[in-house]
Parts: sequence; C-alpha cells; structure tokens
Amino acid sequence: MIPQRWPVHAIDDWTEQLKSICGSFSPCRAECDVVTGSASIMDAGGVEVAQVANDLDVIRRDFVDIKRDYGENLFLLLQLEGTCGIEQRGRQSIIAPGDCILVDSSAPSIFHFGGNFSNHLSVHLPRQLIVAGKAAHVEISRRLEAEDPMSAMLRALVAKLIRTDAQDKRAQNLRELLFSATRQAFAMDEDPDHSFPADSAGGRLEIVQILIDRHLTDEHLTPQWLADKVGISLRTLQDDFLALGTTATSLIRLRRLHLVHEQLLEMKNVPSAPTIAEMAYSAGFNDISYFNRCFRKAFDCSPKDILRQ
Repeated sequence: MIPQRWPVHAIDDWTEQLKSICGSFSPCRAECDVVTGSASIMDAGGVEVAQVANDLDVIRRDFVDIKRDYGENLFLLLQLEGTCGIEQRGRQSIIAPGDCILVDSSAPSIFHFGGNFSNHLSVHLPRQLIVAGKAAHVEISRRLEAEDPMSAMLRALVAKLIRTDAQDKRAQNLRELLFSATRQAFAMDEDPDHSFPADSAGGRLEIVQILIDRHLTDEHLTPQWLADKVGISLRTLQDDFLALGTTATSLIRLRRLHLVHEQLLEMKNVPSAPTIAEMAYSAGFNDISYFNRCFRKAFDCSPKDILRQ
C-alpha cells in the first residue's frame, strides 16, 4: 500500500491511469508536467479498490466529465498518507490519514492537494444498492474521523476484503457487511425528503438527483413530480438537464437499470434470490419486454448473461 519510493509519471500518463480505473477527471498542476505517485486497481473480494497517489494541485470532475463518462459508483475514500480537501454538494471537507468520506461519481466534485503528496484508497461501491430507497438516507461528503469506531470498522472490512478472493464463499457476506456498514456510518441524522430552495441549475440538479435516489422505485416518480417538488416548471427542469446531455426520464430509467444490474451481480449463485422479473418490477419497471430491451442497450448484454458470468 505504501511503497518505499513512488514512481514519477508525465501528468498525461497519470491521468490516463486514473481515467481507466475511476472515470473521467481533470487533474491540474501549475508548475510542472510530472506527477509523483500512481493510480492502480485491485480486486478485493469482488469489490474494486483503487489506490490513488499524487502530488497534484487539484483534480476536478465536472458536468462535462460526467456527461463523457457517467459513473454509477460511490467512492469510499480511505486516506492513507497526506491530506485531501474535497468539495461536493456544497460541502467542503479535509480528510487526514485514517479518515473516511463518501464521494458520488454522478455529481461534480473537486479534490484539493495543493501540490502536496496524498495517498488514499478508493473503494468502488455500487451506488444504487447504497443510496436507493427511502430508508437509505446516506450523507455524501461528510468526513468520518479516524477515531470514529465506524471508521475503524470500514477500514477493517476493506482490509479483510483485500485479503479475500472473489470466489471465496465468504466474499459475498463480507461485501454485504461493507455495504450495510457504509449506510450506517454515513446515515443522515434528518430526513432530507422535503421541498428544497434551489436558485441555480447546478443546485437544482443535485437536489433532483437526491430525490430520484430517494424515490427511485416509486410509481409517482416522474419529471413533473420532480419539478413540483423542487418548485420549478417542467420546462425549467428540462432545460437544467441539458447540461448533463440527458433528460430526467432517461436518468430515472438509467438508475433503475443500474439498480437491477447491481442486484443481479450480488445475487449470482444465491438459491433464494428473486427472479429477474421480480427485480425489474421492484425497481419500477412495468413492462418486462421493455426492461429487457433497455437493459441490453445499457449494458450490451441480457440480465440472464449477468447471472451466467
């Protein structure tokens, strides 16, 4: 995890490493064009864990990056060395060694390093399994201090998964334990489901995405309901989504598809698992043929193919 000597890369090469494992980001370093560190990926009991080390000034992920590379992960960051400042959803946090924080790949974010060396693990969690549903009030971008017992639990679970083969019969239980512990560690103290003030397109989009997550499987989740909830017209909501290059309807459908996809991955080889049709209906789809067509278009395979992998 912490080598005696870190390699030096051209910033473009390091950026390609990061892009290949975490998605589209825009690194910046003002004074030179090299980076000390690396970006690598490992399998930890069936969960992808990236190690990101660098001495950059800033790394950004904005709406252009999200449009180019729409991600459906939560990044559970575990800081190993140095510090990292993080901005997301109007909150600013600084994490130090031992601290944990959740970052949403589907929302703009900024990581500040100030040219100082930083090294952290990024655990790629299935976003919809963690945040979808009224019971999952997960708080993004809240720092969990190293001394917090829940932080110690998360670090221990990740360490255990790193030492566990994905085919180990205990791996699935460990993954479920990690997902459950993450929900509890970052649970909100208050119910966020109420009307929000929103005076900018970016702010409204973040609110709308929270509402979509909270009501993802509800029949009443429609673009008009979202517009009413945020207090804007349907036309304004449609204009806001132009920045993402999509529509509210498409985003709802995509997140429902990702929810089923994540459930299928976790339910492989589980004897009492729900059927594909049951998963589709519970995610909010009413037409199985339509669901199958959308699923194949989104993932280039059928739901049954996921179970056979």
